[in-house]
Amino acid sequence: MPGAAATTTPETPDMIYSIGSFVEFPSRDGFKIMMDMTVEFELLPEHISRIYMLYGDLPQVVAKIILPQILSVSRLKGSSYKAQDFIMGEGRETFQNNLRNELVATMKEKSIVIHNAIIRNVTIPENILKPIQEASLAVEQNLTNYSLQETAKIEAELNSQTALIDQKRREIEQETRKMTAEIAARQQQAVRLIAAETELEAAKLQLQRSEIEAKRTKLKGETEVQTAFLRNNELARGAEMKAQALGEGGAMADLQLVDRLNPALKLQVIYAGDGTLWTDLKSGSVTVNQ
Repeated sequence: MPGAAATTTPETPDMIYSIGSFVEFPSRDGFKIMMDMTVEFELLPEHISRIYMLYGDLPQVVAKIILPQILSVSRLKGSSYKAQDFIMGEGRETFQNNLRNELVATMKEKSIVIHNAIIRNVTIPENILKPIQEASLAVEQNLTNYSLQETAKIEAELNSQTALIDQKRREIEQETRKMTAEIAARQQQAVRLIAAETELEAAKLQLQRSEIEAKRTKLKGETEVQTAFLRNNELARGAEMKAQALGEGGAMADLQLVDRLNPALKLQVIYAGDGTLWTDLKSGSVTVNQ
């Protein structure tokens, strides 16, 4: 039921106490705030006897100690917040954390352990709640619109960047093809130039070879002519010297006749004794193969 509720630890879930009224306090800007909450606490075994002796049984502990402290801390902390802080998620969470921390510190002095303090509901006057909600919705709508605008702007920028990237990629591809064609043309030109230079060098070598061959042929012809001339001249000189050595021309003719004789011709000297020459020739005759 609505109101400020106090519970024990989960080990005793049946021990739940509540009051039928809201925690009520004014906000910092003067508006009446009503809220109900749940506070989880624990009485440690080593302190139970002392607590019961001071405050009574468990219902009396809740009524005399825990609930008054909840009301006191709630009013003390809550009055420092504006009304809209209890509506907005961040302000409400901040208030809940501060409330829990203050209760933990306060109840620790009384040997009572506070595990949690949870705000279940906050009631704000309609005349202030509606404008705050409308303002909050307007802020949310503005944030949404701004987010949509930023998203559209980012998408437009992304599309622009994508278009620029595509354009740059096409330019790079075109430049790459151009450079490839230029490199291929330069390579082909270099190959043709090397081939032309090679052919030129080959032609030069062939010309040098032809010149050397011509010189060799010329030199060979001159050598052969000079050799023939020298040989004939020496033969003539030899014949002249032979003729001078033999004396008259008849001796020279006889020598030439001897030179022309068949090498197989044998010269025999036959003794002619008593009798005729013809008889002796028969015994010394030889057969000459023709």
